[in-house]
Amino acid sequence: MKLHELRDNPGATKPRKRVGRGPGSGTGKTGGRGIKGQKSRSGVAINGYEGGQMPLYQRLPKRGFNKPNRKKFAVINLGLIQKFIDEKKLEAGDITEDTLVASGLVRRKLDGIRVLAKGELTSKANITVTGASKSAVEAVEKAGGKLTVAAPAAAE
Repeated sequence: MKLHELRDNPGATKPRKRVGRGPGSGTGKTGGRGIKGQKSRSGVAINGYEGGQMPLYQRLPKRGFNKPNRKKFAVINLGLIQKFIDEKKLEAGDITEDTLVASGLVRRKLDGIRVLAKGELTSKANITVTGASKSAVEAVEKAGGKLTVAAPAAAE
């Protein structure tokens, strides 16, 4: 078999339907759009329009509130920190937000980095971050290290 011998399976491709090309084509005159009305004309976009009836998305009750200026933290698990220490991508001594970004464990700091307790930390490490869960703090102290929650650095 050569490249120029490659073909689609029979019936795998269909010719495109050419609409509005005379009465013999089967889709001539109105081109499958019926007669008159908004949808028969070009330039129509009626998403969510229900013909004068109140649209479904407006009929449903709205609940809750999304705070527009909420803080967004980069989340990181203890297991991942340990994995990076094992792979020699992180030094086990002092770990700051900048070293986490430099190692590639976190892409960007956002409003700060928050450490959660998923996974296990076996190395002794002093970690300084913007936020941490109580269980994460306990897990780091159990491993013989220290987890300091510092105030977020001012945005540059």
